[in-house]
Amino acid sequence: MATLSDLVILLLGALLALGFYNKDRLLGSSSSSASTTTSSYSAATANGSKPTDSNGNGNAFKGDPRDFVARMKDQKKRLAVFYGSQTGTAEEYATRIAKEAKSRFGVSSLVCDIEEYDFEKLDQVPEDCAIVFCMATYGEGEPTDNAVQFIEMISQDDPEFSEGSTLDGLKYVVFGLGNKTYEQYNVVGRQLDARLTALGATRVGERGEGDDDKSMEEDYLAWKDDMFAALATTLSFEEGASGETPDFVVTEVPNHPIEKVFQGELSSRALLGSKGVHDAKNPYASPVLACRELFTGGDRNCIHLEFDITGSGITYQTGDHVAVWPSNPDVEVERLLAVLGLTSSEKRRMIIQVVSLDPTLAKVPFPTPTTYDAVFRHYLDISAVASRQTLAVLAKYAPSEQAAEFLTRLGTDKQAYHTEVVGGHLRLAEVLQLAAGNDITVMPTAENTTVWNIPFDHVVSDVSRLQPRFYSISSSPKLHPNSIHVTAVILKYESQATDRHPARWVFGLGTNYLLNVKQAANNETTPMISDGQDDVPEHVSAPKYTLEGPRGSYKHDDQLFKVPIHVRRSTFRLPTSPKIPVIMIGPGTGVAPFRGFIQERIALARRSIAKNGPDALADWAPIYLFYGSRDEQDFLYAEEWPAYEAELQGKFKIHVAFSRSGPRKPDGSKIYVQDLLWDQKEVIKSAIVEKRASVYICGDGRNMSKDVEQKLAAMLAESKNGSAAVEGAAEVKSLKERSRLLMDVWS
Repeated sequence: MATLSDLVILLLGALLALGFYNKDRLLGSSSSSASTTTSSYSAATANGSKPTDSNGNGNAFKGDPRDFVARMKDQKKRLAVFYGSQTGTAEEYATRIAKEAKSRFGVSSLVCDIEEYDFEKLDQVPEDCAIVFCMATYGEGEPTDNAVQFIEMISQDDPEFSEGSTLDGLKYVVFGLGNKTYEQYNVVGRQLDARLTALGATRVGERGEGDDDKSMEEDYLAWKDDMFAALATTLSFEEGASGETPDFVVTEVPNHPIEKVFQGELSSRALLGSKGVHDAKNPYASPVLACRELFTGGDRNCIHLEFDITGSGITYQTGDHVAVWPSNPDVEVERLLAVLGLTSSEKRRMIIQVVSLDPTLAKVPFPTPTTYDAVFRHYLDISAVASRQTLAVLAKYAPSEQAAEFLTRLGTDKQAYHTEVVGGHLRLAEVLQLAAGNDITVMPTAENTTVWNIPFDHVVSDVSRLQPRFYSISSSPKLHPNSIHVTAVILKYESQATDRHPARWVFGLGTNYLLNVKQAANNETTPMISDGQDDVPEHVSAPKYTLEGPRGSYKHDDQLFKVPIHVRRSTFRLPTSPKIPVIMIGPGTGVAPFRGFIQERIALARRSIAKNGPDALADWAPIYLFYGSRDEQDFLYAEEWPAYEAELQGKFKIHVAFSRSGPRKPDGSKIYVQDLLWDQKEVIKSAIVEKRASVYICGDGRNMSKDVEQKLAAMLAESKNGSAAVEGAAEVKSLKERSRLLMDVWS
């Protein structure tokens, strides 16, 4: 609980900020504050909202907390923006829609997690209001976890609303988020749109669809203007009814008790050290039991890690995913601190309190009070590619006309943005450095980086929250009840060169964080800065992370490290009976869940043999694994598979293709897993058609999974004496509908 002195400091900060804002208005100034420490807007805005607690979770509504219609009426909200989000992206776009509605029309919105509200009163939404749905499609056409209950309710033949089973008069907007590498692209948004229309509701504008495989950002930008125009026409919104207003008040509170300051902790329970359930809102700092390199040569890395969950209360099932919460690399933390003029020891450790001016519109995306350093290291995704919309907004704070022109061009010229920013994988701080003429290839410091006077509330508003990275669990709790295994190939690729910067290595955030953990735990060293020659400055190479965590809580002794994790449930499950054949296709790290599957069968086999004797597996069905990699150096867990084959008494068979070093087809082309599958088509076809086998595909969703499905369609078409495009495709679809073909793929 905040002390009296804390409250006095916060009140004083808010009053000073309010006075500063009103001073600008009285003087007729059109420019915003250039302060990087405090930015504000009058809490007594037209929407009637007031700052509440420091985490932006409070509200003044006294009615039923699950009745969003009553809340809209009470707080005079014209829009309610609901999000169905698995990783935070849909939530981000929901907030963007609400913010733009406010800046364009002065319209206030509720931004709502869809599982936190009831929808029986959806038919009572006032006629001068609208509902916006930002709905992600997860997995193979499934709603996100938080949207399951709503989708089930709205999909009923006769859903029960407060006044019947229709939604006549309801106005709605849909923006769907998906990935075109998945067959069921954006199916949740599409089906919701069709269902609402069938119930009598009226869609405003066209349905928006964002493709995460290409550019979700560009899809959104191409859709939003026409949508807002249609919204203005339908609801009589007035363009330009509101000027630019910040979402947060940021106040420096240097005398705040340090023990109450979040320094990277991801939840209040973590800060207080109290017990509680470990989930997405309270990750568990898991000790790393073991970590090792899996590739035996070459210039790539793939690592195996084992997370200790003893005593944590965390459980998992074979096929689940583990979420790893990384931090940002040191060089990017230093870069953004330098760009904002916060590199000094005093500034980076300055305690700040962030308060939302309207928590129903924009919640503070991280726990406060905290520090500038913690915000950039643990809470905001400063390693992501800079948003085109953000660059356009920040141009007004440029330190020179040339920098402003550069940022404006990137923000308005789609092709220039894609060439410079997307192709170069430029992060926000790197773009700001380039605009100011700084060298982004050297270690950023206060001396070589131009300062941009950007109000810190803009940074909080415009940079997304750092989200966890998900990995298929590669172990079974039947063999490893107290540990979770992860198999991760380290993402590293070369960017495109442009006129302003050369090609350079781009390092994936999550996997390189885990690589740093592995190197530190094994006392390996990889320098962040390459040795420069006499006339060449030192250059940034592989990223280095500060692994000790908040208050050193992620490190014990010299080489024991902890990583924040939680488990996400999956539907990727083995059939319960070992008498059903299993066909698994997983090249590369797609083999991860199948290692868990085999371990699951090993545990069952041991129990069966102990109970029924050595012939207990005689009537078990076979398990086939089709695995592929580049060459023998990349053969993951090569030493384990023979032991598994022996223990399962020949019921497990692995087929391996090495695309670069293995045999070739007669025409000289490479052999992949889909070719191995075709070579065994009579066996596979019999297992699927006659013995009701379950089929699993894991790995690359852009090419491999589609090629495998085509082979399955072709062989199943033969059993129907039909074509792959018609009968074969219908059989594959039927397998999916009956959950006999399950996929865990990514692009």
